[in-house]
Amino acid sequence: MTRQSGAKRALIYCRVSSKKQTIDGDGLNSQEHRCRQYAAERGYVVEAVFPDSMTGSGDFMARPGMVALRSYLDAQSGDEFTVIFDDLKRFARDTEFHINLRRQLKARNANVECLNFKFEDSPEGRFIETIIAAQGQLEREQIGRQSIQKMHARLEKGFWVFRAPVGYQYVSAKGGGKVLKRDAILAPIVTDALNGYASGRFATQTEVLRFLEDQPAYPKDTPSGGIRAQTIARLLGKPVYAGLVGAPKWGIPWKAGEHDGLISVETFQKIQKRLKEGVYAPVRADAKDDFALRGAISCSSCGRPMTAGWAKGKYKKYPYYWCQKPGCSEKSKTIARDKVEREFANILNEVVPAEWMGELFRAMLKKRWEQHIESGDAQREQVLQLITDNETAKQELVERVLESRSAAVISAYEKKIELLETQTLVLQEKLQKTFEPKLSFEDLFEHSMRFISAPIKLWESGVWELRRLVLRLTFAKCLPYKRGEGFELLPVSSPFNIINDLGGKMLAQTDHFNEKCKMVPRERIELSTSPLPRVRSTTELPRH
Repeated sequence: MTRQSGAKRALIYCRVSSKKQTIDGDGLNSQEHRCRQYAAERGYVVEAVFPDSMTGSGDFMARPGMVALRSYLDAQSGDEFTVIFDDLKRFARDTEFHINLRRQLKARNANVECLNFKFEDSPEGRFIETIIAAQGQLEREQIGRQSIQKMHARLEKGFWVFRAPVGYQYVSAKGGGKVLKRDAILAPIVTDALNGYASGRFATQTEVLRFLEDQPAYPKDTPSGGIRAQTIARLLGKPVYAGLVGAPKWGIPWKAGEHDGLISVETFQKIQKRLKEGVYAPVRADAKDDFALRGAISCSSCGRPMTAGWAKGKYKKYPYYWCQKPGCSEKSKTIARDKVEREFANILNEVVPAEWMGELFRAMLKKRWEQHIESGDAQREQVLQLITDNETAKQELVERVLESRSAAVISAYEKKIELLETQTLVLQEKLQKTFEPKLSFEDLFEHSMRFISAPIKLWESGVWELRRLVLRLTFAKCLPYKRGEGFELLPVSSPFNIINDLGGKMLAQTDHFNEKCKMVPRERIELSTSPLPRVRSTTELPRH
């Protein structure tokens, strides 16, 4: 930029410590405006502005704006600058940082001027400056202590005081303060995700992640518009979603809060239990076609998944499954692969619901299909609104770029614009693809019933991916196998347990309840994970 000959060169530094200050009188724009007025009155030429809007504690010297300011001075070593601050409190957050920053700016041949304080390079001036900096630190620490004390009191009264979790928003309470309230758009999405994981509909955290990534309204936290894995882990572990408040690090235990939970405490406990126990993985990453059940069957003695491999015989190799857990009574006792997989195929051939249960499933699926169509229209409106919001935010950033003279600030704005454009493209693709039904209901039901009525057909296809799908959809956990006896009671998974649970409720008044059997009945499997009594359409085998 062109500057007047002999005019002093100035740089402006602005800082806010909360989001609220960005729009209040102490906001970045207000600070910059006052500093520019100060520079104009003294004939200074402002070359660049360095803002910082980071909140919370941390190394003041490592904040982006301060790093950019020092880098700018380093790039023009030997030139003299005047660094202008709106207020002495904006200069540094405590005495130590204040003295360190003064030393670093002086080493870079930069003078410091403040709108409400005159720096004097004398013993008396430095003493007063240090006292004022220490006073500012004292006030900040006192305010922090008071804030924590108020947060303690609110928590003890049952009010959440931290950042509102996704699915909630803060609203003013009648008695003063803020209280959590369900977000009309995000709360149903979060509830569906949490209930889905608790019930087993989402078998892994990855499935929860994919479900939330498919929701246009759910906030994303990666540059590509995705969600980080640790975000899902935190989501599943938040007691606040069960209507609880607390702060164990402050000695305040979790208790019922004044806000409505998105899920029940029982559901939250189910989630924590699943997180602690881990989830069933029907296949291993290194599983091969020659051992279709490797990683999917477990030793009945110790519960550990069996391994598999080829043993060398006199003339050829032979495939086996075996347990390799040290200390297990069945350790290293091999079971012929063909025997195990033949028994599994026989069992799978019997995993079919009664005919009348199929009709029940059809009605249930029809209802869910109708709900999906209805929700698609609502999601379309959400996506359109998000696209509009992105365009508005992008236009505001473009205007800031045109007004800014700092290369560092312009670069930061350009990155934000690029991110918004990427998000808009993703939203536009979702608008075109996500909400249009890919199949009619009749086709959908036909494909679903084809699997439910005969999963053995997919298994016998020999296609590795289809076999993985059968294991995943048919069984909820590893399949316990006892050498010499066969498979024990199998944990049938969704959708079979859904059908059978519904069927069990409809037959709850009948007398067809028999004692549970360890061995799988050959006629038919109709198992349920419901707390209701198990219902069988065939006679149980006796215990062994």
